[in-house]
Amino acid sequence: MGSGGELGSGERGETRERMPAGASAASRRARLDLPRAPRRALLPEYDPEAFGRLSEKIARFIGTGRFLVWMTVTIIAWVVWNVSAPQHLRFDEFPFIFLTLALSLQASYAAPLILLAQNRQDDRDRVNLEQDRKQNERSIADTEYLTREIAALRMGLGEVATRDWIRSEFQDLIREMEERRALFPPEHSGHSDEGDR
Repeated sequence: MGSGGELGSGERGETRERMPAGASAASRRARLDLPRAPRRALLPEYDPEAFGRLSEKIARFIGTGRFLVWMTVTIIAWVVWNVSAPQHLRFDEFPFIFLTLALSLQASYAAPLILLAQNRQDDRDRVNLEQDRKQNERSIADTEYLTREIAALRMGLGEVATRDWIRSEFQDLIREMEERRALFPPEHSGHSDEGDR
């Protein structure tokens, strides 16, 4: 009995040695077919697709004439207000530093948004090109298959007697019979050919 107990404790020791230090029973029984529970992140989470769609909408709006008209109207109103308004109501004096800052901030955000929208469009174009390439390959394979089938049908039809071929053969036979009849006229016109059978 004592030796059996020693064996049992030895087996338990081997099991403990195989487990990494600090591993708990819960981590030992973790299932690989289930996804891990999400960990809490320090940074805020966002949906990249939603952000990409928003950036595309902004980039499309920035690229329109409407945006240019509104931006021009805003800048003209800004400059006219800060030049002609009473001194105590002006918020940006002549060098228009705040206007310059606002325009640079708008440009610094517009450029990456436009690039992001272009990258998304490039990805879509790449996927569409890949699908078109696969569709073209399938179409070429189908065309080659149909070409081979048509060639096989033509070869098969070359061996089949057509109506025109049979008609021409009959006409040749009739012509040959008429030529023979002209060369060898019948000797007895009233004689039937029943006795020849």
